[in-house]
Amino acid sequence: MSAQETSKAIENKVKNLLSKMRLEEKIGQMTQVDFTVIGIPKEQNAEGQIDQAKLEDAILNHHVGSILNTPFTPENKAQSIETWRKLTSTVQDAAARTRLKIPVMYGIDAIHGATYTQNSVLFPQAINMAATFNPELAFKEGEITAREVRASGLQWNFSTVMDIGRQPLWSRLWETFGEDVHLATVMGTSYIKGHQGDDFSAADKLPTCLKHYVGYSYPLNGKDRTPAWIGERMLREYFLPTFEAGIKAGSPTVMVNSAEVDGIPGHANHYYLTTILRGELGFKGFTVSDWEDIKRLYTRDKMAASPKEAVKIAVMAGIDMSMVPFDFSFYDLLIDLVKSGEVPLSRINEAVTRILTVKYQAGLFDPKPLPAVEGNFATAEAIETNRQAARESIVLAKNDRNILPLKKDANILVTGPTANLLSVMNGGWTITWQGLAENLYPQEKLTVLEAIQQKATGKVTYVGGNSFFTPIDIQKVVDEAKDHDVILLSLGEHPYTETIGNIESLNLDQAQVDLANAAIATGKPVVLLTFGGRPRIITSIAERASGVILGFLPGMEGGEAVADILYGDYNPNGKLPISYPRNTNGITPYDYKPMESFELNMYNPLYPFGHGLSYTTFETGGLKVEKDKIKMDENINVSVNVKNTGSLKGKESVLLYINDVAASVTRPNKQLKAFKKVELNPGQTESLNFTLTPQDLSFIGVDLKRIVEPGDFKVMVGNEIVGFTVAK
Repeated sequence: MSAQETSKAIENKVKNLLSKMRLEEKIGQMTQVDFTVIGIPKEQNAEGQIDQAKLEDAILNHHVGSILNTPFTPENKAQSIETWRKLTSTVQDAAARTRLKIPVMYGIDAIHGATYTQNSVLFPQAINMAATFNPELAFKEGEITAREVRASGLQWNFSTVMDIGRQPLWSRLWETFGEDVHLATVMGTSYIKGHQGDDFSAADKLPTCLKHYVGYSYPLNGKDRTPAWIGERMLREYFLPTFEAGIKAGSPTVMVNSAEVDGIPGHANHYYLTTILRGELGFKGFTVSDWEDIKRLYTRDKMAASPKEAVKIAVMAGIDMSMVPFDFSFYDLLIDLVKSGEVPLSRINEAVTRILTVKYQAGLFDPKPLPAVEGNFATAEAIETNRQAARESIVLAKNDRNILPLKKDANILVTGPTANLLSVMNGGWTITWQGLAENLYPQEKLTVLEAIQQKATGKVTYVGGNSFFTPIDIQKVVDEAKDHDVILLSLGEHPYTETIGNIESLNLDQAQVDLANAAIATGKPVVLLTFGGRPRIITSIAERASGVILGFLPGMEGGEAVADILYGDYNPNGKLPISYPRNTNGITPYDYKPMESFELNMYNPLYPFGHGLSYTTFETGGLKVEKDKIKMDENINVSVNVKNTGSLKGKESVLLYINDVAASVTRPNKQLKAFKKVELNPGQTESLNFTLTPQDLSFIGVDLKRIVEPGDFKVMVGNEIVGFTVAK
């Protein structure tokens, strides 16, 4: 059956089913509750068991269409794959006993792998995947994640984050693919395509969820779930394109911004949720609220005068499913609103049609057997892919006098709060919500210290606390330094996500600064290694260190990947997907406007977007455009050569930028429009070809429509610039 025929068949099935549904059954489909609503209370429940009476109340009496999360919110914890299979089977068995046998869609935050399934393959977080500049790895991550979540019996993944990461204070920066629109678009859509394939009803595929539509990632004060002020032009230039790309890639669900933009909460924004999302971007799937956010229109935002009015505002704005999450209040209030005529039945039918359509598309009405655990879960191949992703995601930022790679017989003093923890390399959404429960991490995985100890033939001494928060004996570090060739100083952040990760400053805490100053004062060469979800200020330390490695959140294989790079068993090739600030308020992105680097203003990060060193050297040259002049609707081909001019095999990401020389709206100094990653042997040259489309040359014009204007353009790769003209 063709895709068109399948679509028509699903449409007919949905219409037929909808015609049989009572109002209560329809509104149940729009209701999503947390596991807590159906679970035996935590204090009586070591196994994450379901309370059968509560389950039947939810599904048979309230007709709930979706359940999310894991035992026991807020202390969510990864379950064994066997437990998950039992839980989800129990839920679907209850759904099969309902009048119309509509399956429940069980959703989970599988942010960097199957987060909440024990011993799953947990990848580098999105900020690291972006640093790989390798869409193939994002595709494979999507494939592996979908397979492992599906093998766990779950049906829906609240991923991927398509917010753009341009506010480094924000506690979820690390869940984004960085500050650039093109990079985030390419990496995000590659992940979606791997995760969903051509048919997300396949036994090893899974529907994705774009989040958090739209503007969530740009809070003015940097704190999670606080207001963004985004003009219409900026919205269309920077914040909508990634979501538009995700929709085109086939993602069937969208989760809504928990905060507000320009005074309108995401869950009340009809213009964003209906006019733009449906009317302009052509989204056909369903929207789901974020955690308790419909209630918050009343409790927090003071937009609604009552909980009932909050439900009305959200549903009429375009919310199809409510993550309530702890009760049936949305269900009860929406039934009242329909019966009183305040919410038309047509709007309910519209929402339920969208939800049922996705359930049919996902194959929930005709479930396939779960993939076997053996061969589909934590396979050797998947773990190796993960390790490669970790290696490619780590950025070598400084390497004075080739301090790196270290000799394996070097005597190394390891210190710092992030040296001997797995949690700091994984971040939030790892085994638990905040990712802090080090005792639950798989003990066979190696911390940086353990990975170094495995590789080293010289002396490795560790001076550190038992946890991130335990003081380190600085005098002992100073005393031990005398007997060592180099100090590995491992600093950074403990795991966090959402509002719990809010901070007042990007500065490191004083204890880490004191440790760094003491280590540097010993006179021994210091290699600084950092982990964490955002760029904490390291300028004074980095300027005095011999080497700097930016680890961010490289995932469960991060320890081994760092050791591979430290000792030269792997040649680093990660590049920064953000501008790394020199100081707390130096947060100008790379694609700054001309006035941001004019007269006394300058773009002066500690490390710029795209920065990343290798143990070999590369040169680009021979940059050419195929013609000097094109028409406004034409593509233009660009070619450039890249050569490995060093003595080691290595990978290089070649980044192509453009600049619109003069335009009716100020244009960025440069914007990334294409990139390719190549592996080259010493002395090897490869010619790369890129095609720029009218879309690449376009921008949001004075009238807020996307246009291409005639005039001159620059193309930049490396140190070369060539130009061409777009004719009228």
